[in-house]
Amino acid sequence: MLEVVALSALTTFLLGVGNGAAGEIGKNLTLSAGALVRRTLGRETPLPAGAEERRALAGRVHARLSGDPRRAGEWALMLEGSPETAVEPSQGAMPPAPWAFTNQEKVLKQLVREADRPWEGRPRVVLLSGPAGSGSTSVALRLGAETRDRFPDGQYYVDLRDASGETGPDSAGVLLRLLREMDVDPERIPATEAGRERLYRQLTAERRALVVIDHTTSLAQVRALVPSTPGVLLVVVVSGPPLLLEAERVAVPPLTDRHAKRLVRKVAGPEHAARVKARLPEVLERCRGNAFALHAEARLLTRDDAGAVPPAGAWPDHPVRTAAHVASLRLGPEALRLCRLTALGGWPSVSAGIAAAAAGVHEATAARLLDEAVDVGLLEPLPDLRYRFRPEVRRQLAETAAAEYGPGACTDAVTRVLDALLALVLPASRAALPESWRTEVPEEYRAASRSVPDGIAVLAAEVVNVGRAVVVAEEHGRTDTALWLARALWPLQLKAGHWDEVLPALRDAARCAEENRADERTAAALHFQLAHCLGETGRWQQAARAARAAVTYERAAGHLRGEASAVELLGLLSLNRWEYEEAYERFAEAESVYRRIGPGEEGAADLPRALALVERHQGRALRGMGRLDESRRCLERAVDFFAGRTGAPPEAYNRARALTDLAETLHEAGDDTAALARTAEAEALLPASAAPHRAYLAGLRRRCAAAADR
Repeated sequence: MLEVVALSALTTFLLGVGNGAAGEIGKNLTLSAGALVRRTLGRETPLPAGAEERRALAGRVHARLSGDPRRAGEWALMLEGSPETAVEPSQGAMPPAPWAFTNQEKVLKQLVREADRPWEGRPRVVLLSGPAGSGSTSVALRLGAETRDRFPDGQYYVDLRDASGETGPDSAGVLLRLLREMDVDPERIPATEAGRERLYRQLTAERRALVVIDHTTSLAQVRALVPSTPGVLLVVVVSGPPLLLEAERVAVPPLTDRHAKRLVRKVAGPEHAARVKARLPEVLERCRGNAFALHAEARLLTRDDAGAVPPAGAWPDHPVRTAAHVASLRLGPEALRLCRLTALGGWPSVSAGIAAAAAGVHEATAARLLDEAVDVGLLEPLPDLRYRFRPEVRRQLAETAAAEYGPGACTDAVTRVLDALLALVLPASRAALPESWRTEVPEEYRAASRSVPDGIAVLAAEVVNVGRAVVVAEEHGRTDTALWLARALWPLQLKAGHWDEVLPALRDAARCAEENRADERTAAALHFQLAHCLGETGRWQQAARAARAAVTYERAAGHLRGEASAVELLGLLSLNRWEYEEAYERFAEAESVYRRIGPGEEGAADLPRALALVERHQGRALRGMGRLDESRRCLERAVDFFAGRTGAPPEAYNRARALTDLAETLHEAGDDTAALARTAEAEALLPASAAPHRAYLAGLRRRCAAAADR
């Protein structure tokens, strides 16, 4: 059997463990691998964090297998029975290049030259930069349009502008967006940054592909994307000063007057030639070769009110702001007021509801006024009836709002949006998890939750705005609002796996709770959510710190159910790191705390279910420790509970999970006939949509069948 388990195969497998598919099934595989490592080495071996440590572990395991054919056979079955992980990326779809693209052929030639130069082991990376509105995005999109034959295996475009913070997503978030752009199934996207980078490199190996990351703000965002194969060209687009990235640096210059005139004429069209000719000198003077400003003013020249001569702009060195000022003059006072007040919060995306709240108007009115703003170029339309401001346009509008309406009116506008977000996401959170004590909301929002058809969808649509609102609320002294908004995201991280999107809001809210000495239960809830999110993304040490803080806050509040839940989370973090003894101790402690909840006390009604869940976790930890008889008994009791045999309502999903764990324990104990029966029971409970769990069970069934035949 040893020849089947080559060192290279062991290394590849262990590099993927914990960095592979996200969710429950990835954790099952991690736990099974950890138990087998322990049996092979004869001692508990925590899951290594880094690639080199995992390679070293593979070497130690391989060395042991040379004298242990039985164990080598177990490893062969583990590797052969692992769920299929091959992923085939789509070819991607670049947004269309602008029709009126003008005079950047020299820049394009530089980009193409980098794509075609001899490889010589040097990564193909271009840093494309220029001032805001210079047209760097247009150049990148034009490159994609003109080089489809050069990159037949895929062209992928990721825009980082819609993040909740000024600095955009971190490197893990950028990798997530890129893998989504490649149409990787969400269940196949690893939770950790290391796993995502590894998958990205697998998907681009031996392929000819173009990767464009637009509106990059830091070197860290793109460092993991630098290609290691000759067929991939990475184009990093920066609006502003270039980053210190080792790359071919290509600057996008302002358009010359000759080409600026050509651009304006293209956009305005021949039917407006006379108007363009009369106004062209002042347009060129204001725009200073800035592609965005020229395009925006050319569109305005097609309007019936284009004859009005605007006053001198207040931003002679900022053509984008000047263009926003000129566009503002084409709006009626109601639409302009709405744009200015909506721009104040720095919201990553704008819906009619947010704009209506900012301006204090009806939503239908806001929708009409937003369309007017799109017509003059102050807003960009997004899918699903949402919009966004360019950063420089938003700043110009926000500054003029303060000057025009005064600080009181501006504060009121932001306050209305915060209130609107609360009224939107708190009922949605409750609707998504109506029975959970973690989604309890203030009384005034409870009735509204019954009319929300899809709470998860509402939360997903607003998550980046909620992240921004947490910061804005704290800045405006509304600490309670900031904390409630972050707490409302719990269903999104628990049920939908939006850990990367939720994490910034939770970091800010947990810090805000500490600094403002929020009540212990609120602080505990936020640290619990933060710990859960950090654990799901493989940030183990940070997760453990946050979970311990949650335990401390819950104890201070005298909240037994919360304390037990936080201790249980500590156990799960240890379990996923292959620290089985520590995990079992935490689960036993959690059980002890749960059992202190007396009849009629908070959490008493949920106590049997909580104890069944923690017993399942104890069974998993005992399996990792090699105490298989005790593991089997714990898991059988959990199966009985979720099957409804003890009087509780049956739960098919949790029963399938417990049956899967029980089958693993039976397989490790050598009772593969019983393990196959439990596997079949679990499969019968799962819907067709549970494809990852079904794939895992298929692999487990192959392992059990092979072991039984042997």
